[in-house]
Amino acid sequence: MTQTTQELLSWGLDQLKPVLGDGARTDVRSLLAHTMGIERGMLSLHMRDTVTLDVKETFQKAIAQRLRRQPVSQIIGAREFWGRRFKITPDVLDPRPDTETLIEEVLKGKDVQNILDLGTGSGCIILTLLSEFKNAIGVASDLSDKALAIAKQNASALGVLDRVKFIQSNWFENIEGKYDLIVSNPPYITAKTMGEIAPEVRDWEPRIALTPEGDGLEAYKLIAKDAAQYLKKDGQMFLEIGWDQAESVLGIFERYGFLNGRCIKDLAGKDRILHFYAPKTA
Repeated sequence: MTQTTQELLSWGLDQLKPVLGDGARTDVRSLLAHTMGIERGMLSLHMRDTVTLDVKETFQKAIAQRLRRQPVSQIIGAREFWGRRFKITPDVLDPRPDTETLIEEVLKGKDVQNILDLGTGSGCIILTLLSEFKNAIGVASDLSDKALAIAKQNASALGVLDRVKFIQSNWFENIEGKYDLIVSNPPYITAKTMGEIAPEVRDWEPRIALTPEGDGLEAYKLIAKDAAQYLKKDGQMFLEIGWDQAESVLGIFERYGFLNGRCIKDLAGKDRILHFYAPKTA
């Protein structure tokens, strides 16, 4: 029995809406457009088209994956971030719009020559910055070799592979040199909160990139302890934080001489990014 795009879309919505509610419509359209190889915005132009058996079977498989609460970005294999497309797998965090606040703040400042990204994951932060700062070079570090492999692929796709070095490292462990800019979106979700977050995150994204367990502050303590020696005299550091962590993290960094920290809010008005200059003694 042949089906049109409209009929297949309606079937997918009937499957997902009981599980996902109002969010089902966007997900169904995204998955069907991807399956058909077109932009989501073009889907309306093809509603009366008859779909092929391959499209139907691939879409049905995608809906089954989404019913298991696998994120759309992993099913599609990509996520848009700062206007660029990044490959995404279960080995890396799914880039969030909140993290674009970090990019926005960095770009408000002067050009930088070298960048260090701690816990790079997909590479969305450093690769975006290298794409914007055309003369910059950088180091992308991560404890996960699988994450580094994905970041390398993204660097190649974005045309910046020749300007970034990838290092497997537990924070500063294998890092050398000093940098104009250090950036990081470290794991900061508390162990308690992990049990309360959406299954798309809890069950499908790498736990090591989400939480350091405990109170969620361990990564900041490790970064704060050594950061000064890796920053140039006028170097800066931008870190993403949880919406309720600003006071705690600022306190951690103050103990290591970072007395000039400021907090930046995201588009929702929540504390999201901390900005530091290198301590005067660095």
